[in-house]
Amino acid sequence: MGSEKKSGRSFVRARAVLVAGSLGVLLAVAGCGASGDSSGSNAKADVKSAPREGFADEDGGAAASAAPEEQADDKAAARKAAPKAEGTHVIRTATLSVEVKSVPKAVAAARGVVESAGGLVATENTERLDDTYETSHLVLRVPQERFQEVLRELAGSGKLLSHTSNAKDVTDQVVDVESRISTQRASVARVRELMDQAEKISDVVALEGELSSRQSDLESLLAQQASLKDRTSLATITLDLTPPDAPGDDGSKDEDPGFLDALGGGWDAFVTMLRWIAVAFGAAFPFLLTAALAVVVWRVLRKRGAARRPARADAAAPAGEDGASAS
Repeated sequence: MGSEKKSGRSFVRARAVLVAGSLGVLLAVAGCGASGDSSGSNAKADVKSAPREGFADEDGGAAASAAPEEQADDKAAARKAAPKAEGTHVIRTATLSVEVKSVPKAVAAARGVVESAGGLVATENTERLDDTYETSHLVLRVPQERFQEVLRELAGSGKLLSHTSNAKDVTDQVVDVESRISTQRASVARVRELMDQAEKISDVVALEGELSSRQSDLESLLAQQASLKDRTSLATITLDLTPPDAPGDDGSKDEDPGFLDALGGGWDAFVTMLRWIAVAFGAAFPFLLTAALAVVVWRVLRKRGAARRPARADAAAPAGEDGASAS
């Protein structure tokens, strides 16, 4: 009985030791896994937060561009930091054709209206049709808030012949350009930081080329932004001013011709024919005069030749008779 109790106690102790050992192994494995995960996550965080330090690869080439993850993070941060466009941005244009009594006075009045509204005359082209009539073509730039007011004043300066207006919403384009400018500025700043940290000449040269390219893209975006700002802040009005009864404006040329019109046209044709005949005669007169003189001289010489021939014949006849009698 005593030996059986001792063997039972030893079995229970061995089983307890085995269970305790298994629990210890499981706890150790779990602890290693947690520490590995935390160290891996910390390493990834350090990689994302740390600036890029690899300037050269094994062959000495410069790694000037940032990693895709860094670029995505920079773009997202730039979009968040980019200023939001306030309100809507619209490009407005209009074309007016107005008939006025005096084109110079209408041009001066249009210039005064635009300048009083805070705008300017971008282009002015005046063309004189003849000694009486002239037309003018103006390109006017006015602030957006005074666009409709100026348009009404210009349309009321005379007889309105035609009017077209157009409005284009470019708010999305303005926001996109501003966001791209913020992103590009962050990219340029990042490349300059890398240049400050570079130690090798090859890295500096590669980074200078990358900086030049990104700076060029930034300047192009800034030019687009300036163009959009100009077109959305100032509306464009194209104004054509023409006088009444200008050549080609009335409908007289479409009417059927009458008897007097036909008579006048025939007389003009007759006079034109006589004029051309006189011109042709004047051009041919020297040649006709020379030919007439040549004919007169030829006739005079011919008459003289004909008069000499009978005299020679009469002089030769007596001489022949004297010779015959002598023989």
